[in-house]
Amino acid sequence: MIRTVTLGSTGITSPQNAFGALPVQRADVQTAVKILRKAYDGGMTFFDTARAYSDSEMKLGIAFEGMRDRITIASKTMAATPEKFREDLETSLRELKTDYIDIHQFHMVRACYKLGDGTGLYECMLEAKKQGKIRHIGVTSHNIGVARECIASGLYETLQYPFSYLSSEAELELMRECVKAGMGFIGMKGLAGGLITETATAFAFVAEHENVLPIWGIQHEHELDGFLSYFSETPRMNAARREFIEREKHELAGDFCRGCGYCMPCPADIDIITCARLSLLIRRAPSARYLTPESRELMQKIENCVKCGQCTAKCPYSLKTAELLEKNYEDYKRILAGETEV
Repeated sequence: MIRTVTLGSTGITSPQNAFGALPVQRADVQTAVKILRKAYDGGMTFFDTARAYSDSEMKLGIAFEGMRDRITIASKTMAATPEKFREDLETSLRELKTDYIDIHQFHMVRACYKLGDGTGLYECMLEAKKQGKIRHIGVTSHNIGVARECIASGLYETLQYPFSYLSSEAELELMRECVKAGMGFIGMKGLAGGLITETATAFAFVAEHENVLPIWGIQHEHELDGFLSYFSETPRMNAARREFIEREKHELAGDFCRGCGYCMPCPADIDIITCARLSLLIRRAPSARYLTPESRELMQKIENCVKCGQCTAKCPYSLKTAELLEKNYEDYKRILAGETEV
């Protein structure tokens, strides 16, 4: 039986099995709406989306029109000015077919927005909350230093941060700091952007942390079916799963791209978050789509890298991105040539 999680001082309670709606932007409207409604019928009540996820909000609006009081919606804005913030908020409300958002989050921040910092952005959140357009103020980040500053500020009610069995001890401590501060902790990238393929073990790991609400990125119905099955047969941690996690940590320790996108755009037009991971994805989840002419063309762009260092400077994990791209490209070419097995 899946436990429920209350997100800190917000009072929002959800089954510890929530829906991340970034991937539904890649499904057609009919398919997306079917998946979203099936998720609700199966027990999910918390749905996380964002203004940046193209038509994801629109699909949620269609799926849940007329049943707003039965679900929790979290959305996000990447606005850098008050004008853009207000525009994004009004668009989100319109697309979601609602007059309020339960948790509105600053999306993938590089700095902790505060009262009086000169941006006016936190003031916009307070204004929207006073107007009843949002109910709680949250923040998402991939940068542990910025996340810690947001916790220490006392200004945010929730933090969304990557959380999986590949998380470092420093990241686990970040989660604990968040909980101690009375903030809700929303765990994103529970499958490490596709690098984790054993969902039962991923779920069992999260289930060990009673204050974490995981949002699983779901695009296909078969993916949803797996997570819904955990409502009745909840995976639990055991010795075999712990041993498996240790092997996974050993294989993925250190320099692997988490797919956060902070490094983008690339001045050489390299799709870094794809190219820095493709070789590894092939080895962990073999698929013919990774070997298509389109994928080969993407990888060939690595040859255009000018080693400007911008990607490394922007990476919250301090990866040597140019070296990582070269390593993946060489491995990819060996796979194409049949010189190594996947």
